[in-house]
Amino acid sequence: MREYFPGIGKIAFEGGCSDNPLAFKHYNAEEVVAGKTMADHLRFAVCYWHTFKGTGSDPFGPGTLIRPWDEPERPMEAAEACLRAAFEFFTKLGVGLWCFHDRDIAPEADNLAETNKRLDKIVDLAEQLQQDTGMKLLWGTTNAFSHRRFMAGASTNPSPAVFAYAASQVKKAMEVTQRLGGAGYVFWGGREGYDTLLNTDLKRELDHLARFLQMAVDYKQKIRFDGQLYIEPKPKEPTKHQYDFDAATVIGFLVQHGLDKEIKLNVEANHATLAAHDFQHDLMVAAANGMLGSIDANRGDLLIGWDTDQFPTNLYDTTLAMLTVLKMGGFTTGGLNFDAKVRRQSIDLEDLFHAHIGGMDAFARGLKIAAKITEDGKFDALLKQRYCGWEEGVGARIERGEVGFEELEAYTLKHGEPAVQSGRQEMLENLLNEYL
Repeated sequence: MREYFPGIGKIAFEGGCSDNPLAFKHYNAEEVVAGKTMADHLRFAVCYWHTFKGTGSDPFGPGTLIRPWDEPERPMEAAEACLRAAFEFFTKLGVGLWCFHDRDIAPEADNLAETNKRLDKIVDLAEQLQQDTGMKLLWGTTNAFSHRRFMAGASTNPSPAVFAYAASQVKKAMEVTQRLGGAGYVFWGGREGYDTLLNTDLKRELDHLARFLQMAVDYKQKIRFDGQLYIEPKPKEPTKHQYDFDAATVIGFLVQHGLDKEIKLNVEANHATLAAHDFQHDLMVAAANGMLGSIDANRGDLLIGWDTDQFPTNLYDTTLAMLTVLKMGGFTTGGLNFDAKVRRQSIDLEDLFHAHIGGMDAFARGLKIAAKITEDGKFDALLKQRYCGWEEGVGARIERGEVGFEELEAYTLKHGEPAVQSGRQEMLENLLNEYL
């Protein structure tokens, strides 16, 4: 069997004193933190699209990455080679989970029937490789955005025929995700939005999006797929506006259409920053509503206006992300999927390992810091102190719904000008730095 990453063995944990760039300094899969192993807490997954199908292209130029599994003249042979290379990478990196789009793993043919046959053939191989390696599928999803037919969206397309095609594609992708034992399925609306409202019936498109998602829920129940359904919020790029703009928008949409009990969120860091939020904001909004299901672990460049999908190495981001995950009780079906790509100049196969090792170490450090913060309870105590007025008296009565405007006016007239308190932001930021 061909080896695609020769000279690279299984990546080991060597600790912080190691100077080996192909070793973990902080991620020790079996180390117990806050009652669980790091592997169980973090549930790392490798994404198929960027890692194995990414070319290094950007808006100003074609790809720079040449991979040994790419054979453009023989698409099915190339697909099989790529899948074998991927499972070799998973095994050597030491992750237990992976994610894919349907069109990543199998090339599209001239018609849907033939495309589905190709997908089934590759899924046969994926099923065998999973059995051989012990790898599991975190979630599957559908690429309903790259092909020309989807230039005006998929479920929000003005054409019923395109809507039907997208539904057929999602149906098949859900089936193969179920077959591979996927723990979830993600709806990623790459072009579910608009460029101009001059040619857009916004209400109709939103209604169609809701109808499409309800069909997916119905089909999930029909085939008895027990995986979690997710939506991944995305604010813009490539269209001016995406209907799944951010966590709050998606949650409001799901509640409005009665889908909030069926679908959770897969939150991506780079999408949060494109929506003018920080990563922790969208995580907290989703978690506060009981709807944070999974995370796409990456980061953007705040000086570049598109989705750069860089590997996560910012310790503030990883610490605050894991603090949110710990507070919600940890992942159930979700995990940390590296929806990230090496840079255009990182052309060596070894760079794929450096990138993932860096991201895994950064989240391992974030987990340990978050666990220490949680154990010490200093931030919780300060937060409780700030909101202590709601624990009794008029604050408790407001929260219980026992008073209205008249009662609160009488309270204010009696007690006069409210006392104010410092938010102590600088002290809290200093305290966070002490943990880092």
